[in-house]
Amino acid sequence: MKIQHYIRRASVVAIVAAHMAMTACEQAQEHTAPAVHERDSASMMISYGVNTLISDSGVIKYKIVTERWDVNTVKNPTRWTFEKGVFFEQFDQQFHVEAYVQADTAWYFDQQKLWKLRGRVRIRNINGLIYESEELYWDGLKHELYSNVFSKVTTPERTMQGTYFRSDEHMRHYIVSNSKGSFTTADLENDDQQQQNTAPGDTTQQQSEPILRPQATKHARTTQPDE
Repeated sequence: MKIQHYIRRASVVAIVAAHMAMTACEQAQEHTAPAVHERDSASMMISYGVNTLISDSGVIKYKIVTERWDVNTVKNPTRWTFEKGVFFEQFDQQFHVEAYVQADTAWYFDQQKLWKLRGRVRIRNINGLIYESEELYWDGLKHELYSNVFSKVTTPERTMQGTYFRSDEHMRHYIVSNSKGSFTTADLENDDQQQQNTAPGDTTQQQSEPILRPQATKHARTTQPDE
């Protein structure tokens, strides 16, 4: 009788344990992330605390410093994204620093070799020129910089502001349209002559709005990939 009693008691315990296990399984929830439907929106590589050199055709072009660097090779066009800001140095062929560039956010479209800088964009070159804007494009194929928003250029001799900016990538020859700013007395006296006959060594040119604005719009539409 005692053996049967123990057997019944063990059976009851087993049934209760099984019931508790089933109840626990029913109440358990899996902690999983939602599925990524747009697979091209996910970065293939994310790096933090980056300080590296970037080369082009075997020649070192930049030194990049950023808090976060996302690389997406699936999205079309493929791109690098710097959501936490970027700072980089530009080198010449002798590996001398030519300019310092910084922006709050940046994208680099590697197939087009196009940089898009946005939010407190600032460039300073070795000649003392300082460029400031909220948006700037850097075309590595055409070796030029351009912007269709308000830009400010400050040099040791003058300060210029305008709604369109275009320059070679070394910031030696540039154009500012719809411009205003402060000039020296010599600049004002020779303004007409400089506009008619610009010497090859000049670093600035001023042209009227009707000439440059259509070109700026067309250029932006054909070279700016979607974000």
